[in-house]
Amino acid sequence: QVQLVESGGGLVQPGGSLRLSCAASGSIRSINAMSWYRQAPGKQRELVATIASTGSTNYADSVKGRFTISRDNAANTVYLQLNSLKPEDTAVYYCNADVRLYESTRYRNYWGQGTQVTVSS
Repeated sequence: QVQLVESGGGLVQPGGSLRLSCAASGSIRSINAMSWYRQAPGKQRELVATIASTGSTNYADSVKGRFTISRDNAANTVYLQLNSLKPEDTAVYYCNADVRLYESTRYRNYWGQGTQVTVSS
């Protein structure tokens, strides 16, 4: 019904930058909050950043000032700009969204498949 497809991950040196994208597709009526999570090996999945449909944002303390979340509502796409990357940012990054389909009266939560970000020299 709904697919979230991430792209933009890769290997980058410390201090470098990446831009992640996540495009939602399907019979989408509207999308409420869109978020990025990450999960490092041996650790729990954690919330990185959230952006509401209004554009208001929230960030984990560990990424404030370095990461920027944004969205293109017309394209049902959310972005995460990662700057000043550190080795501890290495993780699989997952897109998450609250989506309402045309045939539904409520929002449901969906996950993408994840994209690997590796920060290493």
